[in-house]
Amino acid sequence: MRRIGDGPRGRVRRCNLTLQNKRQYGPRVRVLLVDDHTLFRQGLRTLLEKHGAFQVVGEAEDGRLGVALVEELHPDVVVMDIAMKGLNGIEATRQVRSRFPNTQVVMLSMHLLESYVRQALEAGAAGYLLKSAAGSELVAALESVRNGGNYFSAPVSRMILEGYLETSKAATAEKLSVLTPREREVLQLIAEGNSYKEIAAALKISPKTVGQHRDRLMQKLHCRRTAELVKFALREGVTPDSE
Repeated sequence: MRRIGDGPRGRVRRCNLTLQNKRQYGPRVRVLLVDDHTLFRQGLRTLLEKHGAFQVVGEAEDGRLGVALVEELHPDVVVMDIAMKGLNGIEATRQVRSRFPNTQVVMLSMHLLESYVRQALEAGAAGYLLKSAAGSELVAALESVRNGGNYFSAPVSRMILEGYLETSKAATAEKLSVLTPREREVLQLIAEGNSYKEIAAALKISPKTVGQHRDRLMQKLHCRRTAELVKFALREGVTPDSE
C-alpha cells in the first residue's frame, strides 16, 4: 500500500495543501521557540505547525542562543520562557527588543508573579501567557502581537489591572496627603459647584479665606484653573457619586 506522501500524486497533494494554507492564512508567521525543555518545545512546534498559519523557524534552549538565532533567522515572534540558565528570558527579551525591534516577544512561563510580569513588560514583551493556557490561547496571542497588539492570559491581565489600581490609589493618597483637612473640605465644596459665599457660610469662614484655600489647592495640586480642581476631585473620588 502506498502512503499519501509517496510518489508524484502524494507530492501534488502536499503542494495543493500548502497552497490552500497560504490562501487561507496569507504569509505564515515565522516563530522562534526559546525554552530549556526539549519536550515542551517539540509540543509547541507540533501545535503551531498543525495550525497552518505559523512556521517554526528555529528552537533554542537558553536565552543567549535565542538572541543569536533571532539575529540569524529574523523571526516575526519569539515565544520565550523566563527561567533559563545562562541568560534568562527577561534579559534575552531586552536584548531582542533593543537590537531587533521588528521581532515581537511573547513570554510563556509557569510563573504568575507580579515581579516577572512587570520586568517582562519593561523589557519589551508584547504578551505574557501561562504554560497552563490552552493551545488556542497561544495561537491567539501570536496572531495578536504579530499584528501590533498585546495579549495576556486572564490571570495576568487581572494582576496587571490590580497593580494599576493599587498604584493609582497610592498616587491619589499621596496627592491628597499634602492637603490639610480644611483644604479637602474646600476642594469638595468647590467640586460640588458651590460659590465662595456658599462655601464660606458652610465652613463659617470668610469668602476671602475660601479664595486663599483655593489658591493653595491650585498650587499643591498643580492646577491652573478652578475647572482643573473640579476635574481632579471628580477623577480621584473626592466628591460622592451623584447617583
